Amino acid sequence: MDIPSFDGWTCPLPLKNYPTIVMGHGAGGKMMNDLIRHLFAADFHNDLLAQLGDSTTLELSAFSNQRLAFSTDSFVVSPLFFPGGDIGELAVNGTVNDLAMSGAKPLFLSAGFILEEGLEMETLGRISASMARACEKASVQIAAGDTKVVEKGHGDGVYINTTGIGVIPPGVDIAPSNARPGDLILVSGTLGDHGIAIMSVREGMAFESEIKSDTAPLSGLVAEMLAISKDIHCLRDATRGGLSAVLNELAVASNVGVEFDEGAVPVRPAVNAACEMLGLDPFYIANEGKLVAFVAETQAQEILAVMKNNEYGKEAAIIGRVTEDHPGLVVARTSIGSSRVVDLPAGELLPRIC
Repeated sequence: MDIPSFDGWTCPLPLKNYPTIVMGHGAGGKMMNDLIRHLFAADFHNDLLAQLGDSTTLELSAFSNQRLAFSTDSFVVSPLFFPGGDIGELAVNGTVNDLAMSGAKPLFLSAGFILEEGLEMETLGRISASMARACEKASVQIAAGDTKVVEKGHGDGVYINTTGIGVIPPGVDIAPSNARPGDLILVSGTLGDHGIAIMSVREGMAFESEIKSDTAPLSGLVAEMLAISKDIHCLRDATRGGLSAVLNELAVASNVGVEFDEGAVPVRPAVNAACEMLGLDPFYIANEGKLVAFVAETQAQEILAVMKNNEYGKEAAIIGRVTEDHPGLVVARTSIGSSRVVDLPAGELLPRIC
C-alpha cells in the first residue's frame, strides 16, 4: 500500500500513525476523539464548536425580532476534487446559498462526515481545510458535527451533510410562490460551468480552455441586492436541473408563465461548445454559484447594477420576464425568432455533481 506524504500538512502524531481512515475512527473511542480534536476541531475552531457536547447551545436573543431560516443538504460529488473546487468547499457553499435564497444571513452550520475505510488522512485534511476556508469566506461558523465510518467498498471516500441556520431581516418576503406578472428575471452569471467542469474530470475530457466550477457563497451578493430593494420576490440557486428546473419550479409554484430569451442567457463559449459536442442543453446543466432572481420591473436595473459590482455577479444579466400567459409553462425565444417550451429535465443529466 502506498503511504501518502504528509509534507506540507500539519498533522499531529496520533493521526500520522494512521495515514488512512480505519473503522476505529468512527467507533467513538480514542481514535475518533483524536480525529475530531486534531483535524476537524482544529480546522473549524470557534467557541461554539469548542463546547464539544452532544449539542451546541446557541445564543439567538440578538435576533429575537427576525425569522430563522433552516436548511440541510448532502454532498456526494464524484470526483472529490475538481477544477475550481472540492466536496468540502461545495458542502459549505451549498448550504450557505440555500439559506441565502430566502434572504437570510447564514450564521451557523453543522457538518456530518460519512468516511469510507481506507480514505487517506491527507485527503480528508485537504477537504477539512477547504471547508474552513469556505466558512471564513462566507462568514459562518461550524457549530456542531458528526463522524461515521463505513466499511471499504460501501462509500465513495467521503460524503458530507451540512445543515445551516440563518436569520431573515425584517421586511424580506422571498418565496417560490411570490412571482408576479411583470417581474423581470435576472441571473447572476454564466450558466453550466459546474456541471461541465465535473464531467471534464470524470470522463477525462479536455477542452481548449479549462472549465472551472463556479462554486461560491452567494449570501453577500444577496445582502447587497436586498440593501437596494426588498422588492425581490423569488430567489433560487440553479443547482441540479439548472436554469430550466428553477424557472419551471417557480412558474408552477406561483401559477404564472415565464418567458426568456436564449440569447440573453450568459454561457461561456467553452461550456457552450462542450454542450454542443455532447448533445446537452446548457440550460439544464447544474451550477453551484449562480442565482436566479424574480424582481419588480421598477427595481430591476438598480439591482442588476449592484450585482455587476459584486465579484459573484459581474456577468449578471436580465434574461426574461414573468407573464400571465401560459401559467406553469416556461417558454424560450430562440435565436431564429421562434419559441420553444423548456420543460423540467426528465432525469439527472450529470449524476453526482453535488
